[in-house]
Amino acid sequence: MVQGRADPQREILDVESVAGHLLPAGGVFGFLAGHRWELFPDELFADLFPSRRGRPSIPADVVASVLVLQTLHGLSDSEAVEAVTFDLRWKAACGLAVTAQGFHPTVLTYWRRRLARSARPNRIFDAVRQVVAETGVLAGKTRRALDSTVLDDAVATQDTVTQLIAAIRRVARDVPGAAAVIAEHCSGHDYHEPGKPGIAWDDSDARARLVDALVSDAHRLLGHLPDAELDAQAAEAVALLALVAGQDVEPAEGSDGTDGRWQIPHWRIARKVAPERVISTVDPEARHAHKTRAHHQDGYKAHVKVEPDTGIITGCALTPAAGPQHSDAAVGIELLAEEPDPVAVLADSAYGTGELLAAVTEGGHTAIIKPWPLRPAVDGGFTLDEFTVDEAAGMVTCPNGLTARITRTRTAIFGARCRDCPLRARCTSSPRGRKLALHPHDALQRAHRARAQDPEFQAAYRRHRPMVERSISWLVAGRNRRLRFRGTSRNDLWLHHRAAALNLRRLLALGLIRSGGTWTLAPA
Repeated sequence: MVQGRADPQREILDVESVAGHLLPAGGVFGFLAGHRWELFPDELFADLFPSRRGRPSIPADVVASVLVLQTLHGLSDSEAVEAVTFDLRWKAACGLAVTAQGFHPTVLTYWRRRLARSARPNRIFDAVRQVVAETGVLAGKTRRALDSTVLDDAVATQDTVTQLIAAIRRVARDVPGAAAVIAEHCSGHDYHEPGKPGIAWDDSDARARLVDALVSDAHRLLGHLPDAELDAQAAEAVALLALVAGQDVEPAEGSDGTDGRWQIPHWRIARKVAPERVISTVDPEARHAHKTRAHHQDGYKAHVKVEPDTGIITGCALTPAAGPQHSDAAVGIELLAEEPDPVAVLADSAYGTGELLAAVTEGGHTAIIKPWPLRPAVDGGFTLDEFTVDEAAGMVTCPNGLTARITRTRTAIFGARCRDCPLRARCTSSPRGRKLALHPHDALQRAHRARAQDPEFQAAYRRHRPMVERSISWLVAGRNRRLRFRGTSRNDLWLHHRAAALNLRRLLALGLIRSGGTWTLAPA
């Protein structure tokens, strides 16, 4: 397929020329109607169509405009195409005639797939970011606020039974020879049927026998698969089955995991939850998140970096909702690495890790981050800051003046020295005495906690940090709390398109205009 190009000649029934004056001034529809070529020129998408043969694609400025409007209004592909077909505002924004037919919804899927696989998947976001830079709206704005929110995934969470059956069925579909292995060795369920088995679900013994049978089938299937090189799709199916067959179960009491010495049942549901547990075989990258102790969600986490005065999103990323590499602080470090100049970083205590504080210091930034709360070992007792740490001497001094050496693992063990200490009741309840574990960036964290007591620090935090919550509320408004796609890369692409649309709308509210071939803001 070759790249299609818009015809610069307007049709007789072109909506923008006939009824463009009815579009609200300063709105996204009117802006795209007049400036989509400058914002999304053909050359911005030329690399997506290297071939010079085939049928022309939908023009890039049209598809890019639809993607922006779709994410702005939270529509599905079918709903977006219906709007392009019947809503005159969408036709005007895309430069279409009243009689123009809409395209098939798979066109949007096709374009997103090409964008995601390209070297510049976030080019629509970058195009709007270039407009932001050209207007100078962020000139002199030296604050950046970090925050995140959990977005619901697009699939239903599956329990252990459903995941095992789905994973075995997927191996049967994707792995050559697997169907024959299942027919010969797996008898715990009829794997031609996608649903749950018809057992008495209120019978705990029946449930236990079913789980045992399914896990045993999974192990037999993995053990009898043909020894052959697998393609990526088949290898992924096998890996997923191995994962779901082990994440929720453990050997039953009396079983040691050695063939021939099992008790019945062999397997049972584990008494603990696996870290970073897969919650669905339909979307294996979605995760279970604990935003707070009382608030649990399944899905992904959207991370944003915002200029708090304007509400402009200057960077974003979408990750699975769980895992240390996807924590707020870990992603925050990556977002701050994009900043070319020092900024004041505003964030809540989730970002107050030693690693992020170190990254802030190395980047020349200023941390206005709520420190992690210190929890004493004994209620109402001494906190870590009441112990004096001398890094040069490698010693720690307790509130009673006792000392302990810092070991190579950065622990300080007071041990027997606590035995007759009059302050022991306020320090530790351990019969072995007090033991401190010092973070590699302990000195940096201590200095930050001390600075956080400054009234100016607290005033700046209270004034500017809450403004990022406004941008988060814009991000999830309408139907945008629930994602529409499966997998991290596709949902990350959606997030960048959503951020681009919100930034464009915000720029228009601030007075964005095209003047003399450049983007600028109209005088207030």
